[in-house]
Amino acid sequence: MPTTTHEQMLLETLTAVADTLVDDFDIVEFLHDLVERCAAIFDAVDVGIVLADPHGDLVVMASTSERMHLIEALQLSAGDGPCMESYTTGSAITAGTLDDIQSRWPAFAEGVGESGYQSVHAVPLRLQSETIGSLNFFSDRAGELGPSDVRAAQTIADVATIGLVQQRTVREASVARDQLQLAVKARVLIEQAKGAIAHSRTVDMETAWDILRDLARSRRASVSDTARGIIDRVVPLDA
Repeated sequence: MPTTTHEQMLLETLTAVADTLVDDFDIVEFLHDLVERCAAIFDAVDVGIVLADPHGDLVVMASTSERMHLIEALQLSAGDGPCMESYTTGSAITAGTLDDIQSRWPAFAEGVGESGYQSVHAVPLRLQSETIGSLNFFSDRAGELGPSDVRAAQTIADVATIGLVQQRTVREASVARDQLQLAVKARVLIEQAKGAIAHSRTVDMETAWDILRDLARSRRASVSDTARGIIDRVVPLDA
């Protein structure tokens, strides 16, 4: 991770994450902003976040591209991969080459190679002894994350986890699980709204996400509430 500019971006990201420790932030939009910031900081092609639902099953919550979203979903379907390993072990995982990926996660490796990624890395989203998901980095260049990058990524993940489970001061695990369940439900609504926008405007899903965020900002509403309005046909989709 280069110095100065990247250090400033890291500080800005940590500050932005800390700002979520106040009332009324949109979890899904927060996660999307976070992965976009992380992609810039770590020079990753794509970054994604998976979270565990109340049943312990991982769900793709945010990604910087539809390509990565599909690969993350493939990994969860296969039941094996760096993101799942990071979640289950609570440790940082890095695989710097396709050969390394192939030897460790064969079912996952085929999709990675076809997508053009050359290396993958993941750090757990941890709160004390509990892991609630993972923050994942995919690159089109071979190479492992250096120790300083791993520490920086883990710091972001740790602070983000606090933001996810504490809108103020949430100490009860049951409340934390409720918040994550709401986040998972919001993600489903947003994917449905993106599909509706993509169909209505004849655009791809990434453009649909940009349109959804613009609609939310113009209405001064959260992305989740705007998505719900689209599904309920309260928010019009006319260009």
